[in-house]
Amino acid sequence: MVLQKPLLFARELISRSLKAGGCAVDATSGNGHDTVFLAEVVGRTGSVLAFDIQPQAIAATRQRLAASGLLERVSVIEDSHAKMAAYSQTTFDAAMFNLGYLPQADHAIVTKPESTVAALDFATKQLNKGGIITILVYTGHEGGREEWEKVREFSLALPQQQFTVLEYRLINQKNNPPFLLAISRL
Repeated sequence: MVLQKPLLFARELISRSLKAGGCAVDATSGNGHDTVFLAEVVGRTGSVLAFDIQPQAIAATRQRLAASGLLERVSVIEDSHAKMAAYSQTTFDAAMFNLGYLPQADHAIVTKPESTVAALDFATKQLNKGGIITILVYTGHEGGREEWEKVREFSLALPQQQFTVLEYRLINQKNNPPFLLAISRL
C-alpha cells in the first residue's frame, strides 16, 4: 500500500460521502480542479456551489468547467467563502477548502483565519449527517500558520457526539507540505 498525498486522500474521502444527485461546496475554487471533481461526482442531478474572491480564479474555474461540459451543475460565485449563507441555505454532503493562495497568482492574496473559520462554522451547520468537509492546509506562506491555529481551535471545539475530526499529514516531507483536516458529521 502506498500512502496518498493529502489532496488525493481528501478526494477519496469526498467520494465516500458525496453521491450522484448530492450537493457540494468548493469553498475556494482556485483554478477549478476541485470544482470539476465535485461536479463530476454529483452527476447530472446534483449541484455545486464554488466560491473564490479573485476574478482570475473565477474565470479559470468557469473555463475548466465549460471545457468539461459541467458548467450547468455549478454556481460559480465571486465572493468570500465566509458569505456562503447569503447564497444558499441548502444543506450539503461535502465541502472542500484549499487554503492559502492561488498558484501562479498574487501570493499576497491568501485565505484569512476570520473568513475561513466563519465559512467552516456555516459549513458544519449545513453539513448533512454522513457528510464531510475537507480542508487542505498550507502553512508555508505569510499568515498560513496563524490561519491553521484558528482552524484547529475551531475543529477542536466541535462536539465529538456530532463530529469526527481527522488530521492527516506526511511528516517526513520538506518545505511545509500541505496536510489535510477532515470533519465528518455523525
